[in-house]
Amino acid sequence: MNTFIISATVILLLIIFFLLVRVGSLLSILKGSYNKRVGSSNSINAVLFPIFFIVGLALIFWSASKFSEFYLPKPASEHGIITDNLFWIITIIIMIAFVATNVLLFYFPYKYQYKEDRKAFFYPDNHKLEIIWTVIPAIVLTVLVIYGYKTWTDITAPAPKDAVVLEITGKQFNWIVRYPGKDGKLGTYNYKMIDATNEVGIDFSDKLSYDDFLPREIHIPKGKPVQFKIRARDVLHSVFLPHFRQKMDAVPGMPTTFWFTPIYTTDEMKSITGKSDFKYELACTEVCGKGHFGMKFLLVVDEPEDFEKWYSSQEAFLKKNPEYLANIQLDSKNIAIK
Repeated sequence: MNTFIISATVILLLIIFFLLVRVGSLLSILKGSYNKRVGSSNSINAVLFPIFFIVGLALIFWSASKFSEFYLPKPASEHGIITDNLFWIITIIIMIAFVATNVLLFYFPYKYQYKEDRKAFFYPDNHKLEIIWTVIPAIVLTVLVIYGYKTWTDITAPAPKDAVVLEITGKQFNWIVRYPGKDGKLGTYNYKMIDATNEVGIDFSDKLSYDDFLPREIHIPKGKPVQFKIRARDVLHSVFLPHFRQKMDAVPGMPTTFWFTPIYTTDEMKSITGKSDFKYELACTEVCGKGHFGMKFLLVVDEPEDFEKWYSSQEAFLKKNPEYLANIQLDSKNIAIK
C-alpha cells in the first residue's frame, strides 16, 4: 500500500510539473517573450534527460534486486542449469547494449541542446559507423544463435537408453500418469478403449501393458535421466515443470516428449529453499478451459534406492481392475495378476 501511495504521489508531482511548464510557455507567448522562454525551456529539458536516465536506470536495478525472489526458482535439473546459463548470458548482453545505446540517447539532447548561436551540421551518413554497428551485432547474434541451437539440441536430444520412462496424458481437467511395470516398457494405447476406468485407453492386446500402473503422484530418481512421453486426450495442454526448466505442449493426436536429469531430491530442495512444505509440481500452462487452474500433479524426487522401493510397491492396473482380464488371453492372466 505504501509503495502505491509513493508511486501515485511521484506521478502526480510529475503531472503538476508538466502543467506548470506548459502554463509558463503559454504566458510567455502572451507576453511576447516566447523565444527566451523556448531557450530556457530547452535548457531545463536538456538537464532533465540525463536525470531521468540515471533515476530510471537506478530504479531498474533496484526493482531487479527487490523482486528477485519472484524470479524462476533454483534449477533442479542438469538441463535447467544449461538453460539458465543461456538466459543470463543473453540478458547480460542485452543489458550492455541497452545501457550503451540509452546513454547516448539521453546524453545527446543535453549536449546538443538548443542555443541561438548554434547551427545544425548536415551529416547524412558514415559508412564506417554503419559497418561497425551492423557487423558487431551480427557477430554477437550469430554466436548467440549457435550457442542457443547447441543448448536446444542438447535438451531435445533422444533420451538415454537407461532413462526412467513414464507417460503423461492431459485431459480436462487433470493429468493421468502411467508407468511401465517391472519389464520397463510401456504398453500401447488405443483411444477406442478409453472408458471411465481405463482413462488413457491402455491396450491389453499388448502384453507389455499387463504390468503398467497408474500412480497418484509422480516419483523419479535423483541423478538418473527421466523421459516424459506426453499426449493429450481432448484439447491442447502443456506440461510445465518450472524447477526443471521443462515445458512441452500436450497435443491431441501428436505425441511429444522431453527428458531431463534431476539433481536435487524433494528433501534437499526443502533445505535449499528453507520451506518445509516445498513440493515439486507439474502444472498446465495452456489455458484449456474453465478448470485449467486445477491441473496440478505432485512430483517427488527420491534417492535412487527410495525410488526403487516405491516403484516395486506399485500395483498393476490390471491387478486393481481385474474385470479387464476378460479382454486378454487366458494364458496371460496369471502374468497380469502377479
